[in-house]
Amino acid sequence: MDNPRQLAFIALRWVQRGAYADVALDRVLRQTDLSSVDRRLATELVYGSVRRQRSLDALIDQLAKKKAQQQPPDLRIILHLGLYQLRYLDHIPDAAAVNSTVELAKKNGFSGLANFVNGLLRQYLRLATREDPLKLPAHSVERLGILHSYPDWIIEVWLKQFGYKETEQLCAWFNQPPAIDLRINPLRASVEKVATALQEAEVGVTRVANLPQALRFTTSTGAIEKLPGFDAGWWTVQDSSAQLVSHILDPQPGEVVIDACAAPGGKTTHIAELMQDTGTIWACDRTVSRLKKLQQNIARLQLKSIQICPGDSRNLPHFVNIADRVLLDAPCSGLGTLHRHADARWRQTPETVKELTVLQTELLTHVSTWIKPGGVLVYATCTLNSEENEAIVQAFLTQHPCWRIEHPAANSIGVPYATSSGWMQVLPHHQSMDGFFIVRLQKESQ
Repeated sequence: MDNPRQLAFIALRWVQRGAYADVALDRVLRQTDLSSVDRRLATELVYGSVRRQRSLDALIDQLAKKKAQQQPPDLRIILHLGLYQLRYLDHIPDAAAVNSTVELAKKNGFSGLANFVNGLLRQYLRLATREDPLKLPAHSVERLGILHSYPDWIIEVWLKQFGYKETEQLCAWFNQPPAIDLRINPLRASVEKVATALQEAEVGVTRVANLPQALRFTTSTGAIEKLPGFDAGWWTVQDSSAQLVSHILDPQPGEVVIDACAAPGGKTTHIAELMQDTGTIWACDRTVSRLKKLQQNIARLQLKSIQICPGDSRNLPHFVNIADRVLLDAPCSGLGTLHRHADARWRQTPETVKELTVLQTELLTHVSTWIKPGGVLVYATCTLNSEENEAIVQAFLTQHPCWRIEHPAANSIGVPYATSSGWMQVLPHHQSMDGFFIVRLQKESQ
């Protein structure tokens, strides 16, 4: 049987060469017969080592003569794996973590440095008996960045918006493994029916407050697609925050609704469910490969009201003034979903955010032309960055005086997340779901 640490090493080597962490992990796990326990360990080691990369590098910098960036790349991965187990995994005995890491070094071409690996890890353990071996700078940005393993620019964005205490809580929350939520398809099953079927299969679930179609897994699930009701279209996987977006849009049966950035289709299919699969939903996206996933979901959930429209929503010409409602779930930096995407914090930069704000502005400006007088546009992102959220909306309203923010009604599902300005913000460490920004905009009747 394969060794979970060796598989984690192989996956991390692919990540280091540019692969996405989830893709690299999936590639190694598909080629193995690991037990479910070992699969979980390999998964934890890959995602954890990627998330905690800055903290682990700082430890190498402090414990070794050569800085982390000067170590041979494969050896740096091996040291990350060893230090990650010692620092963050309570269920692995220290001796097992040290010995398995030394063996990993020997197996992967570093026999001559096995003593160095052994010595560095044991030095960490010796220091840990007296104090935290990770020495932190006094400066708050670097301190939080090294302790919780984020680039300084993300810390700066959050400190400016939320202050020190909230930023620290956010950082800690995003280093936890993500919960998995389901959205029940009410056209095929009830929440009670799905919960009972899953519990009979010995899979624990609980209701999610305030969201009528949501269940959250409370135990390990195994392969999602093998669970009761998946093939029959009873449910789909979708985080609670993403479910909230379609409820805020509040589409009605018989309407014309456009989802401007639809793939892979979680919100599109939810809109169809809320409309009782009547009316017309146009699902637009420029990425054809992701639209295939949407088509698979439409088929599995047995929905008929969705029309696929490939193309870039910045220049699709044929929707002017036809829509009752439009959803713009805009491409964004994803700072509200960093727990789901282990490497996202390292892939995004201030430069990529600037590019995204241009795209978001162009999309919002164009898709607003699709809406009938009196119609509704919901702008949403899964990021916690005011440049991509409040600033985009405020600039749009300044330039388009016939639009206004519609505050959530007193009985609305959006009330718990509403701000005095009228937009809604989900903060993960308060609401235990992905970070989201949602605003409902209404066009004047003429």
